[in-house]
Amino acid sequence: MPIALFALAVGAFGIGLTEFVIAGILPQIAAEFSVSIPKAGMMATSYALGVFIGAPLLTIIGARIPRKAMLIALAGIFTVGNIITAIAPTMEIAIVGRIITSFNHGAFFGIGSIIAASLVAPGRQASAIAFMFSGLTLANLLGVPAGTWLAQTFSWRLVFWVIAGIGLLTMASVALLVPHIAKGKAIALRNELRAFIDPQVLLVMGITIFGPAAFFTSITYIAPMMVQEAGFSAGGVAGLMVLFGLGLAVGNWIGGRFADRSLFGTLFVTLAAQGLVLLVFWAGVESQWVAGISVFLMAAFGFATVSPIQKLVMERASHAGAPTMAASVNIGMFNLGNALGAWAGGVTIAAGFGLDSPNWAGAILSFIALGLAYFAWLSSRKGYVLNVGSC
Repeated sequence: MPIALFALAVGAFGIGLTEFVIAGILPQIAAEFSVSIPKAGMMATSYALGVFIGAPLLTIIGARIPRKAMLIALAGIFTVGNIITAIAPTMEIAIVGRIITSFNHGAFFGIGSIIAASLVAPGRQASAIAFMFSGLTLANLLGVPAGTWLAQTFSWRLVFWVIAGIGLLTMASVALLVPHIAKGKAIALRNELRAFIDPQVLLVMGITIFGPAAFFTSITYIAPMMVQEAGFSAGGVAGLMVLFGLGLAVGNWIGGRFADRSLFGTLFVTLAAQGLVLLVFWAGVESQWVAGISVFLMAAFGFATVSPIQKLVMERASHAGAPTMAASVNIGMFNLGNALGAWAGGVTIAAGFGLDSPNWAGAILSFIALGLAYFAWLSSRKGYVLNVGSC
């Protein structure tokens, strides 16, 4: 693999860390700002909403800017946002920092994928893109547990200073290692927007929202839930985040491997299994063994839905003649689902249902996504035929 891909992987690592580390450090943030756990959960919700807005916006803006320059600018936005969060005197300013940080997310992965594919021979393009995304996997395997430990041992602010440092490293790595790549073509916005009036595309995007929302409903509040309900120590929560990261890695492999054989079959199995695991987690939340196994499995089944959903929305948007914006917006839809999940979990806790209530709330969201997948499958059998496998 070209050494330039390391620069992209570093950026992916930073993005993954800043997005998911909130789950492990929520109690420290809530304590410092003297707010409730559900209100502190806005640190996750605001980031996810920012990705939803920023992904299509910066994709349009960046279409006519040289890609290397755009990637450096995006890493700069990421760095500034994390610095604002690190020094924020109030919860509101910390949230502003999170929104600024999030604006780089979708465009960085979109442009980074194009650059990664351009650096290798056609037969190795998928491997090059996967190499870039390995940074995201490592962030969950290593970065999130380490960030959780830093927050518990020193300060949650230190975590964001470290992430800002990763942003600077990304800027330097891209500047030094990535070759100059010409700007792309301007996006024909009117044509691209046609995808968003296509019922098939909208149906699949509904799966995008509710599927990932299910496990994010639970994982956002995992630290207070596990400390108070299952009796985990602070170090035990960091261990759970390792299991979560392993689950994401396994799920990514499962989804990619089996979606090529049966796209809808993979969605049916993973969405149903995710919902059942979350119900088991809710029923057995006081058992540390049940908690550990559930965290791993909900991450695995939840993330296994990502690649088949992305493939499906790209196929259907291509059929509508407008794949570019749809692919970018779908990245935002995943994060809209994350925002929905964090919000739903916070609502159930604030309503007095207990810290374990995000688990059953997440199960409901997973079953909603399963229903949408079933309708999408039915519609594909009634004339909207795609070469995406059968169930």
